Amino acid sequence: MTTETSRIHNIGYRNYDGARLGRAYARRSLYTQSLRGAYGLGRSAKSKVLPMILFAVMCVPAAIVVAVAVATKMKDLPLDYTRYAIVTQAVIGLFLAAQAPQSVSRDLRFKTVPLYFSRPIERVDYVLAKLGAMASALFVLTATPLVILYIGSLLAKMDFAEQSKGFAQGLVSVALLSLFFGGLGLVMAALTPRRGFGVAAVIATLTITYGAVSTLQAIAYETGSEGVVEWLGLFSPITLIDGVQTAFLGATTSYPGGQGPGTGAGVVYLLVVLALIAGSYGVLMRRYRKVGL
Repeated sequence: MTTETSRIHNIGYRNYDGARLGRAYARRSLYTQSLRGAYGLGRSAKSKVLPMILFAVMCVPAAIVVAVAVATKMKDLPLDYTRYAIVTQAVIGLFLAAQAPQSVSRDLRFKTVPLYFSRPIERVDYVLAKLGAMASALFVLTATPLVILYIGSLLAKMDFAEQSKGFAQGLVSVALLSLFFGGLGLVMAALTPRRGFGVAAVIATLTITYGAVSTLQAIAYETGSEGVVEWLGLFSPITLIDGVQTAFLGATTSYPGGQGPGTGAGVVYLLVVLALIAGSYGVLMRRYRKVGL
């Protein structure tokens, strides 16, 4: 007696004869979806609340500054373009802490990363799409208030050349900040599938390091060790950006005594920032080499 061990069923699937869009299309789609997700677009209503509130909180002070400048006919803005992100660093940190884990932690928690890699998309595509989306979301958050300030300065008939120069310097500063913070935030979030742990790690990386470095800088300045102040700034993301824009973008520093790094120390600051950006990319690639199997 013969027993059948296998059987083929025709369940009606049809061949696909259309265009194969490939890796580039998949990478763009993942980038777009991740960028929209950072602001809750395409997600539930409650997912939009926090990012939109933080976006409004970033923009409202700029609108107030513009209103005061226009009403009082100021000749210069009371807040420099390069200072805006430093002053609002707490809002930027909260946005990053909330959205970086949302971008990567859920894929790790629900083990969907191997599904991405089963398609034409590869590990480098996933990392670049996520990193690019997080940096773009931060750039939108930090550059929009600068646009408001710039438009307001033109409405107040301030010097066009001076305001355009300051605006360009501010954009360069927040672009570097966005790429730097985006990489750090995703690294912290990708280390654990637990979103809460990712949020805590991002906040600790930005807040605790800034508090510690600022305290040590103040102590060094008060004890007459002014030369140490600029080198302590290498150990916090916020003070690193502060140092780079002070050295190369004509910004005023928040360091004690207003003594930011000069051009020589600024080169070191810039190299450290670029090394950390490259390092963040490398860590993410290594991380997804394991989880993508």
